[in-house]
Amino acid sequence: MNIEIISGSPRKESTSNRVAVYLQKLMSAHTPHQVNIIDVRDWNLPLLQQVYTSVENTPESFRPLARRMFAADAFILVTPEYNGSYSPAMQNLLDHFPKQHHKVFGIATASRGAMGGMRASQQLLLLIPALFGVPSPYMLITPEVDRKFDAEGNLTDAAFGRSVETFVNEFLWLAESVKPELAGSYN
Repeated sequence: MNIEIISGSPRKESTSNRVAVYLQKLMSAHTPHQVNIIDVRDWNLPLLQQVYTSVENTPESFRPLARRMFAADAFILVTPEYNGSYSPAMQNLLDHFPKQHHKVFGIATASRGAMGGMRASQQLLLLIPALFGVPSPYMLITPEVDRKFDAEGNLTDAAFGRSVETFVNEFLWLAESVKPELAGSYN
């Protein structure tokens, strides 16, 4: 299965990106799936003027991104909380590639505060069906992210590892159930 983790923070010193990096390393090491990160900081997408429905109708400069979006079998959205919602930069990226029929979406939020992006997770539960995606009901809410992951995306709070493992297992169970021909296992 081809899984794309979308790291949704445009900030240079993003703490939520630590979660994306950790999930990518963990899943690459323990599953047979191809797991990559689409970092919104790597793409200078303009504000929405055109929806891209295929690689061919995507401007040349964004075709590598379009290939990855259309080739993904499942996504994990990793976002900080911005004013009670998810990142506008991630919204802009998803607006350019809105129809993700039958693809499973995992939700991971992160915050330096005690709520861990909980309100952003609830907003993503509304967005994913609008993309024609299937939201995984088990979410990874990460309060005090700077105390759980270091700047290189390594887990520093061993107890939080259980939450990550449950999130990954539940996400993979759903994604593999929707696309059983692509199933592998987390070990």
